[in-house]
Amino acid sequence: MIPTSHLIPFVVASMLIIIVPGPSVLFTLARAVAWGRTVAVLTVLGNSVGTLLLSALVALGLGPLLQRYGSLSRVIQLAGGLYLIYLGVEALKYRRQHAAAMTATGEKPSLSRIVRQGFTVGVLNPKSLVFFAAIFPHFVDRHHGSVTVQLLALGVLFSVMAFCSDSTWGIVAGTAREWLAGDPRRLVALRTTGGVVMCGLGVSIVGAAAGL
Repeated sequence: MIPTSHLIPFVVASMLIIIVPGPSVLFTLARAVAWGRTVAVLTVLGNSVGTLLLSALVALGLGPLLQRYGSLSRVIQLAGGLYLIYLGVEALKYRRQHAAAMTATGEKPSLSRIVRQGFTVGVLNPKSLVFFAAIFPHFVDRHHGSVTVQLLALGVLFSVMAFCSDSTWGIVAGTAREWLAGDPRRLVALRTTGGVVMCGLGVSIVGAAAGL
């Protein structure tokens, strides 16, 4: 099992990455602004299932390697931190385009399609993939049982936390949809904040991996 001393820092790190407006949150906000709270929550449901599947794939593929090669964790952390910095810079660079896309509407999709699309965004979310691969190993104790089982447990916990957080984003945005869509600068500010936080988190991961 996961040591308690690792669990609390993991929850804190998870919340930092979850609340950052990345691809999943932006997709949920766009749905909330366009079609309201119900669509947003169903989007989050599909997204969380996709996130859980992604975490399981990472755990099953990465767990045995980390169990055998402990030094691999630092390499993965370094690569993941650099990629988070890249995502943050991209978010800042294209924040106005992203904000404009969030207010675009079209024909309302069916409920099943909403869940499927949320699942697709979740399973292909680069932010989650980087987090699972670069951060999860840091909270695993190779002397406390199977690394793969620990990674799977962390994945389940992360997915539940993400569902609660993203649903809250969706409900709030769905309630304030007219206010958010009324001034694009609000959405630009949201994306800017997300970009800054991702860059900061990426720098901290790189520093930890490099022993700075």
